[in-house]
Amino acid sequence: MVKILYNNSCSKSRGILEYLDENGVPFEIIDFIKNPLSELEIRTVLKKLRMAAKDLIRKNEKIFKENYLDKELSEDEWVKVLVENPSLIQRPILIKDGVAMIGRPVEVAKFFIVN
Repeated sequence: MVKILYNNSCSKSRGILEYLDENGVPFEIIDFIKNPLSELEIRTVLKKLRMAAKDLIRKNEKIFKENYLDKELSEDEWVKVLVENPSLIQRPILIKDGVAMIGRPVEVAKFFIVN
């Protein structure tokens, strides 16, 4: 089973979901905009991604540019930023067998899903 951390407004998220559906891959959708992730859930995802919180942030988003661009925050503070602003989370995130990846580019995500 593949878990997909998903944002419906994201074309990449919708594309991965379509691929999973068309290929009969069992999946679970976690819409992190409608159901924001907790601090513990974000930390768990970061561990599976082997990534720092700051690296999971979408740096082109208006919220980031206006509020955090020049900030030097700790890991804990960046996690709190992600909890409070789920739209800043890179997407889609695919989780399978205890490992996660950001589902871009789609070709790499497809390889991750089938292997």
